[in-house]
Amino acid sequence: MDSQRYKITERLDAGGMAEVFRGIAESSVGGLKRAVAIKRILPNLTKNKRFVQMFLDEARLALHLQHTNIVLVYDVGSSGSGEDTSYFLVMEFIDGCNLKVLLQTLQTMGQRLPVSQTLYMIMEICKALAYAHDLNDPETGKPLGIVHRDISPPNILFSKRGEVKLADFGLAKAASQVENTDPGVVKGKFSYLSPEAARGEEVDRRADIFAVGILLYELLVGQRLFDGETDYATVKLVREAVVPSIVAQNPDVSPELETIVRKALARDRNQRYQRVEELLEAIAHYLFSRGMKVTSRDIEQLIAKVIAERQKSKPQPQSSLIDNLIQDEILRFTSLDDVDETEPKPSEGQAPLNPDQFIDPRGWMNESQSSIPTTRQAEPPSSGPAPQQHVAPLEAVLASKPAQEPTPVVAHVPSPRASASGFRAPIRKESGPPLVPIIMGIVTVLLLILGYLLLGR
Repeated sequence: MDSQRYKITERLDAGGMAEVFRGIAESSVGGLKRAVAIKRILPNLTKNKRFVQMFLDEARLALHLQHTNIVLVYDVGSSGSGEDTSYFLVMEFIDGCNLKVLLQTLQTMGQRLPVSQTLYMIMEICKALAYAHDLNDPETGKPLGIVHRDISPPNILFSKRGEVKLADFGLAKAASQVENTDPGVVKGKFSYLSPEAARGEEVDRRADIFAVGILLYELLVGQRLFDGETDYATVKLVREAVVPSIVAQNPDVSPELETIVRKALARDRNQRYQRVEELLEAIAHYLFSRGMKVTSRDIEQLIAKVIAERQKSKPQPQSSLIDNLIQDEILRFTSLDDVDETEPKPSEGQAPLNPDQFIDPRGWMNESQSSIPTTRQAEPPSSGPAPQQHVAPLEAVLASKPAQEPTPVVAHVPSPRASASGFRAPIRKESGPPLVPIIMGIVTVLLLILGYLLLGR
């Protein structure tokens, strides 16, 4: 298997379970490069052994998913050892935005998603689920029984070419196994549970159909279906599964379309569509009977409008010390398929220095004080731009590092020079003998010669 080397180029997003970076995968043979998305699981989750095992199992399973409407997973690996181990997913990079961003932007613009485009997006999601639900084990031929469990706006991605893709098959089941001692990990996800999941029952493919129904309702109405003041209140709403009238909230929705949505949202799973293909066919028939024409070209134009709107207020990305720390982890990335647990791992000091892995410290002085940690608990900045939503996960990265561990300056060799402010003194390259002593020596010689000439006269 050809080994890959990964490099982070940009931070994309952060949430309660992971943070996502744009990166480059470079092949060790031929130097071939391609853009990838690198998802780093947050350190507080990797301390949960139950979560880690479930994540690894599901992530390996995601490697087998090959469909045009599913985000491909290229590699699964880890960096570090022991309690400092970090886990990564290397995925297909989708240049565009997700459904959450799309809805927020349209709301800012005072616009609503057209019914025809809403139905097209849901059909594409159904295609992805139909493939995953019926996938068989490539070795045994037996059904894998895949259930996504996390159909929600952040996991629906749109490319600039109008493609619709479903992401995070590798994290879905693992997320459901996180213990209650990890609050906030699934915060906001309760709104997309099925009633049987909210009751703690075993779920099947019909739970995904219910979640698709929730998305369909919210896209047509423009507001959340199950949104309580607390998580408990939200779960209670999901269990009751009371669906308000859609026609009363959107005049563009016909009673026939509302019937389709309500069947997908039936509280009793036996009353729902039993297969996602049935929902797909019902929507396709509705579009055809109403003469609604929509293609990926329409989605492409919509995404272009959304991206253009967001570019107006998008802050310029800035490199930070945290990005350097995570990049250092990526450089030590090891694919789990290539690790032989029976062989001892070589120590870090035995690894040869690689100039491509050197970190340039010259730009550190230009960084904002808010990105340089001076204590275990980061203080809010006294000036500068308001902190972004991804600050909390970044603090979690620092909190997971031992306080005594030095910041790497060049490759993995720690610099001995550090100031009290937390900055590392940059290493200066010696360019030759010092100039001042040489100049003083020349002046001294000239003075001696001049004195000799004067005395001689």
